[in-house]
Order: sequence, then structure tokens, then C-alpha cells
Amino acid sequence: MVLMKVLAIGNSFSSDATRYLHEIAKVDNYKLKVVNLYIGGCSLRTHYINMLNDEEAYQMEFNGYPTGFKVSIRKALQSDEWDFVTMQQVSHLSVDYDTFQPYLNELSQYIKKHTPKAKQILHQTWAYEQGSQRLCEELGYADQKQMFEDIESSYKKAAADLGNIMVIPSGESFQKALDNGISKLHRDTFHASLGIGRYILALTWYGALTGRSVLDNSFADFDEEVSETDLSIAKKSVSEVLGVT
Repeated sequence: MVLMKVLAIGNSFSSDATRYLHEIAKVDNYKLKVVNLYIGGCSLRTHYINMLNDEEAYQMEFNGYPTGFKVSIRKALQSDEWDFVTMQQVSHLSVDYDTFQPYLNELSQYIKKHTPKAKQILHQTWAYEQGSQRLCEELGYADQKQMFEDIESSYKKAAADLGNIMVIPSGESFQKALDNGISKLHRDTFHASLGIGRYILALTWYGALTGRSVLDNSFADFDEEVSETDLSIAKKSVSEVLGVT
């Protein structure tokens, strides 16, 4: 059984993305360890400050579940031989690349210092629900597609700044799923829904990290009901985005 180790330095959006990741891999006979460092609403600037202070501020989530332990970024990086370490900006700032720097570059160098063999990856966030207060009033978008276009642009620039590293296209998978007919992907207009939303994200991560097809994956143990129709659309959408059939 293959073993892959993934550390996410994120917030609630990486919690959403990694909830089902270990289990999706498991049904494919793929052993994947995933640790998420969680602070709600944590920005790259806050990650940077916590990094400088070696602050044990992160709730550690293991294979999709909270552990009750708190760790610093340094301790998490040094705790294992990671294959992948992911980074991301907080969702509402992901539309503006000026908010990424210099914090992203500094965090990247810190990761390289403490786990030099790990491949660094960016986790692309996703757009808010069409017509929502956060989308329209807080961020000033009339259309959620405009928000995603700005997110996509930011992460492309970030990837280029870090040497053209991989971007996990979570936001793109959400857009494709909406285009393909899934109407509801959010639970509160910005976080992913506990069933199909989180499933699409984890499936995107799994396909992007392993290069494996997602079409025949049999995982279906969700925290809320997912219809067979939406399950089929989700697999099709992620497969189209990743280009893996």
C-alpha cells in the first residue's frame, strides 16, 4: 500500500478540503496521512506572524478529524517526512494578490528550511455563493464568476512567484460542478457544504496529488446526504478539471 504524507497550513477552507481525503484514498487502497493546521479565518499574514513567534496556535486535524492538540508550524513541519505541504490565502483576501506577499515567500522559505524534501503546493480557494451578502456587499461582486476569476489570477501569480509550483484547483472544480448542474455547494454561502462540497474538494486534492482517476472511486460515507446524481456530476467535474480519466 502506497503511503503519502500531506501537511496543510490553512484554515477552515483546508478543513473542508481534507475532511474526506484520507478516506477517499483508503477505498482506493492508497494510504494517505493528512494533517491540517487549523485557525479559523487565518490569513497568510497571520501564518507569517505565528511562524516568527513559533506560536503553538494551530489546532491539529488528523485524517479529517480534530485531535485536541495544538502545535506550531515548526513542530508540525518537523514531525514527519512530508511529501507535500500546502499553503493558501484566506478566502476573502484570495482575490487580491497584493495581500499574499511578502508573507507567502517567507512561509515558503521557512517550509524549505524545516522540511526541504517536501513538495510545496498551493491550495486554490473558491468563490462564494451567488447572491450572498459576503459576495455582493462585503466584496462588491455582482457575479461569483468574477470572484473566481480574481482568485484564479492570484493563485497563478503565487505559483509563478514560487517557481511555478502546483496549484490544487479546488475553486475551479467548484465552478465546473456548478456549470455541470450541481446547484448547492456551500453550507453558509462561503464554506463548503458538508456533503457534496467537501467531497468535490477532497476528490480534487486526491486526483491532483496522486494523478489517479477519480471516476471509479467508491467512497460514499458522507456527513450529510449526497444524491447519486450529484455524486456522478462531482466525479465528472473533477475529472474534467484535472484532465485525468
